[in-house]
Amino acid sequence: MAARKRGELFTILETSADTEASAVSDGEECPLNLSVDVKWFEIPFRRPESDEEEEEEEEEEEDEVVREDEGEPELKSAAAAAAAAAAAAAAEEDEPADAASYIAGGGCNIILVTGNGIKHEEYEEESYYASSNNCSDTTSTDSDIDFSDLEEEEHAGLFSSYDVLDEECTSPDFWGEPDQVISIEPFSADSGPQHSLGDDADTLDYFRLLFPDSLFEHMVEQTNNYALYRQRRSGRSDPHWHPTDVREMKAYVGLNILMGINQLPDYGMYWASDIFIGNAGFKKTMTARRFEKLNQNLHLCDRLSEPSKGELGYDGLYKIRPLLDMVGNTMWDAYLPNRCLTIDECAIATKGRFSPTQYMPSKPLRKGLKVWMLCDSRSGYCHRTRLHVGKPGDDAAVAALGHRVVMSLVRGLEGRHHHLFMDSFFTSVPLLQRLMQDGLYACGPTNPYRRGYPDALRPRSVGKLEPGEFYQCQRGNLVATITKDAKVVSCLSSNSAPGIVGIGPGNKRDGDASDGDGSSLSALGIPRPLPLLLYQENMRGVDLCDQLRECYQVGRPCKKWWRYFLWFYVNLCIVNAYIILRESRGGVPPAGFNGKEFTQRHFRVRLAQQLIGDYQGARGMERAARKRHADSPLEYGHRLERMSERSRRCRNCTNKGLRHESVFGCKICNVHLCRGGCFSEFHK
Repeated sequence: MAARKRGELFTILETSADTEASAVSDGEECPLNLSVDVKWFEIPFRRPESDEEEEEEEEEEEDEVVREDEGEPELKSAAAAAAAAAAAAAAEEDEPADAASYIAGGGCNIILVTGNGIKHEEYEEESYYASSNNCSDTTSTDSDIDFSDLEEEEHAGLFSSYDVLDEECTSPDFWGEPDQVISIEPFSADSGPQHSLGDDADTLDYFRLLFPDSLFEHMVEQTNNYALYRQRRSGRSDPHWHPTDVREMKAYVGLNILMGINQLPDYGMYWASDIFIGNAGFKKTMTARRFEKLNQNLHLCDRLSEPSKGELGYDGLYKIRPLLDMVGNTMWDAYLPNRCLTIDECAIATKGRFSPTQYMPSKPLRKGLKVWMLCDSRSGYCHRTRLHVGKPGDDAAVAALGHRVVMSLVRGLEGRHHHLFMDSFFTSVPLLQRLMQDGLYACGPTNPYRRGYPDALRPRSVGKLEPGEFYQCQRGNLVATITKDAKVVSCLSSNSAPGIVGIGPGNKRDGDASDGDGSSLSALGIPRPLPLLLYQENMRGVDLCDQLRECYQVGRPCKKWWRYFLWFYVNLCIVNAYIILRESRGGVPPAGFNGKEFTQRHFRVRLAQQLIGDYQGARGMERAARKRHADSPLEYGHRLERMSERSRRCRNCTNKGLRHESVFGCKICNVHLCRGGCFSEFHK
């Protein structure tokens, strides 16, 4: 990095692949978690030493305006003067001077908020940026999260402090000049995967960290109970159902994972007799009828003890509560959070009409079930989730809901100095104040008309902005910024100092005109203030998790809303297990893998194969049952008896191409048969 010289109005920091490695250990000079090839310009703020000096500056500006009207090409703003200094600094580094002039044209300004409104000030060489690359953390297993918005449990302390902070930030003297020193505590705790697996661990071992065998056992128990519950409710037994076990349930989940890789329009096509469509592995594992019966009876809760709506203890997410509690604990324990975390929403695609379905026009999937996620900004590992099953009302309700969601997602991270990045749904002045009280830093865009945002930075007060122009206000670590990028953006941050501008490499279009020294302004990006660049670099955690999850879906569409959440969490555990394996092994694939690169697709195929194993129980049991019934059908309860008052076609005659009808048949097989030899012939 270029050393800073005394007297410069700008500090130019050139990052490269060589300096990025040293930035990890020396975080005092560089902004955190930013990509390479970014040119930095620092615009410090200086307050006038006295009223006389301020009056002299105003007189000088008036003189400059007069001289400019007379035709003298003088610089009339501090940004232009700073641009000249930046151009000189860039010349020393053999950089084109257009970068500095381009920034000056963009109008990178810091504002002074006074009683009379907005006032522009000049700058001195002192810098106010003090941050570090690392923060502190302590291990915690707290994952007691309230996932359901249907529950009316409110934390009195949280909302009382929220009201106090909301009232404080609306006072007229809350915001001040952007000239204060910010303090960011270092992050120095352990982070990353936490397990004791050795080098011989395979994909199934990593998946068990997040989806343990105890959860499979719970699924088996509740599935068998629900099958008996359905039979009692209908008043008749199901001849095609027999209790399942853990091996069969794992094979069933493994087949659903493979369906996301080898996708077909209907699940019955996997058992088709057509050699070009049917899958021999599916046919070998279990029959289509058995798979359908598992689909019908799959359950996660005890229906007999489920409270009705309006009763004491009612839970709108009762059907998946055991899954939420167990998976919530395992995801939190298997991977300690890194410094930078992302909070955002994701959507689950659904078919059908469900009350929790949300419309999200800004998402690629505009309609679906909404889930809020806390993910790692770099790897995409999901630490926590919260399901949204309600609809916010006015802006105040949205701010309160966003405050509650964020505080529930970061529970247990207090005092660890993490950096949170979130979108405008969550970001508010009271929330960032509360997070700073808890030792957490945050950054994100916000609604400029939300309570607490400075009136001087609202669009109607600032007016029309040029691309790259920005204004800022500050209160301690809290910095409010408004800038013009592709559109006007308002943001709040508590982890970035005011007055720092970054320019990333732009896209040079073909045919662009170049100046004399061969450089083109089109090759330069729009200057952006530090909070916006931090947000752009670190807000991709949830999107990365969604990309890994949406590549291969798990499960099939159905009419039960809770099934979508079940397969969502199974898929999420697969993604998290893949991230843990990748980081634990340093890119080295498991033993026995012969490919060049162990991708997520290889992980899923290998996991499904290990879940299925050599299981062939369902098909073998049905074949053995048919053989026993052929030897002595009466011994196993098969007998010819009256089925109904109305005659139906004989199944045995139909198989031979004949048409005969009968009111008699076999209730175990649920078929109509003629009273002659069709009964014995069919059971052979």
